[in-house]
Amino acid sequence: MGDGEKTPLKVNFDPKVRLEFRGATITSDAGLLACRELDDALRLTDCADDYLEDSRTGKNILHKLIPLLRQSVYSRLAGYEDSNDAERLCQDPAMKVVVGWNGSKRNAASTSEMSRFETELLTRKDNLQALERLNTQWVERAMAHTVHKRVILDIDSSESPVHGQQEEAAYNGHFECVCYHPLFCFNQFGDCEGAVLRPGNVHSADGWKVFIEPIVERYMKMAGRLLFRADAAFAKPEMYEYLESKSIGYAIRLPANEVLQREIAHLLVRPTEWPPHTKPRVSYHDFAYQAQSWHAPRRVVAKVEWHQGELFPRVGFIVTNLDYPTKGIVSFYNGRGTAEQWIKEGKYALNWTRLSCHKFVANQVRLWLFILAYKLGNFVRRLALPESIKRWSLTSVQTRLIKMGGRLVRHARRLVFQLAEVLVTREMLTGILERISGYRLAPG
Repeated sequence: MGDGEKTPLKVNFDPKVRLEFRGATITSDAGLLACRELDDALRLTDCADDYLEDSRTGKNILHKLIPLLRQSVYSRLAGYEDSNDAERLCQDPAMKVVVGWNGSKRNAASTSEMSRFETELLTRKDNLQALERLNTQWVERAMAHTVHKRVILDIDSSESPVHGQQEEAAYNGHFECVCYHPLFCFNQFGDCEGAVLRPGNVHSADGWKVFIEPIVERYMKMAGRLLFRADAAFAKPEMYEYLESKSIGYAIRLPANEVLQREIAHLLVRPTEWPPHTKPRVSYHDFAYQAQSWHAPRRVVAKVEWHQGELFPRVGFIVTNLDYPTKGIVSFYNGRGTAEQWIKEGKYALNWTRLSCHKFVANQVRLWLFILAYKLGNFVRRLALPESIKRWSLTSVQTRLIKMGGRLVRHARRLVFQLAEVLVTREMLTGILERISGYRLAPG
């Protein structure tokens, strides 16, 4: 990463072209500086100082816990999912600045130091609890700057395939692979409210109450309404009863059975005429239903879709305690699909399924660090981006904003990053920084 020889290299295809190595002053991740600005405005990584405990006793400690945490989070946000990447990133000028070494020639943490931080320091019991609290704190600080009359929680599970001898990894017949089976909860703004790593062979709904109860209790203390959505894997009477006891409105997919099918038998007669433009023929039905395991009847909404060219209709059932019209119930439930989208964003942009440590607890730490990186990226997207680009995916935030080329120029009293104005213009970055500045002044 040094400046190398001063003599430029030549290429034969164009004699006017010269190549120079300026690795010590060039970065491909200059957009991390904008992320660091939002981090500072909301005091995200700084608040970890209230939770994390440093058990190191040596005299030659180069980096404190907060710079190490920043490096872990920011490197993942930039697409570097492994501590092995620290060997190069530790000399990157943008990484050094966001970590905090803006006024010296000191590098960020090396691979060995990052590995010890993630697999030894953070796996201690007190720091595991600290990471959980930190995840909660981050969401609370973002929600303090979010206008909302209600909070919608979506719970879903996903697979994290493994390819070694990781602890608690097991074959899952649903996903047809050896994996872990993490559980996620998102709000309607895309913030990950929580994530827990589980063995690969557990059911999708295993541990749901322990998982969501702290999230629910936190929002119960706040003003506004709390709503809940989940797919058929979470269609359990104990879940309905829990949500009803908390006065939480819910819409949960209900697996079909013969009794439910009989309730909509009149809608299962194949239509003889089709509407124009090949649109499906959609019908709704609303009825009370009580399964044998239920203590009382509940409202069920059915949707039946007949599509041209298909022999049988597409049928879905939703159990709910909401008083919305039937079509409104279906529309509300369908919004749950965004949770699946956010899980995919975490997989594709951050590769948060890469849980390659041998110990289960170390992989839980890795997952939480990925979640923190995801949250920071999502906060940038929904709080800082101008309206014209607010609908960017997390991958777009990463490849267009974060992956901004830049050259560091050192002056006597300041550092200047000369940025490549390609996908993100000066005007767009100005708007981002102005929005972030507003959060410094706002209460919360």
